[in-house]
Amino acid sequence: MTLQSPAGASGRLFILSAASGTGKTSLANALVELMPDVEFSVSHTTRAPRPGEKYGVHYFFVSHAEFEAMIAAGQFLEHAKVFDNYYGTSRAQVEQRLMQGKRVILDIDWQGARSIKARMPQAVSIFLLPPSRAALEERLTRRGQDSRTVIAGRMAKAMAEISHYSEFDHVVVNDDFEAALADLRAIIAGRPAATRPVNIDIAALLRA
Repeated sequence: MTLQSPAGASGRLFILSAASGTGKTSLANALVELMPDVEFSVSHTTRAPRPGEKYGVHYFFVSHAEFEAMIAAGQFLEHAKVFDNYYGTSRAQVEQRLMQGKRVILDIDWQGARSIKARMPQAVSIFLLPPSRAALEERLTRRGQDSRTVIAGRMAKAMAEISHYSEFDHVVVNDDFEAALADLRAIIAGRPAATRPVNIDIAALLRA
């Protein structure tokens, strides 16, 4: 079923996707700071809060029973189960912000993006790429929290995510933070022609 923005809504919906380690969170936080009418949609999840995470800021933390009741009531624009935990985007939360004239950013993966675009084709989707495979691996390694085996698994998952980049309306390369931020601002401001061309070898990025 195709959904439209609420009648009278003056806001716009944006989807931002990227593989882990690409710098999406830092860029998205900078966008919200620089553009007063841009807001994140806070997702619901059944996973436990991590240290420092706050209810309603990072996620709405709910039980499995609560989440499944919301699914049955049709309260999500999209939802998925990842490693035994649910994640979902609240329809009411997004519609409320659109009605307020906000430009709403959904931080979701390619599967969620595909679901949203099928139901709300007017949403603008953006995929963020690392400049190279080596740069992505270096960023994941620099965290210093994971073993080589874990990093290899994260790289494999990242490559699977990146392989769907062509499904998105716009692609931005995070080779330079300020330049990538300017590209994202241009897209959200409705000036995609002002963005830089994608000048990396994506086939080489995906090649094992």
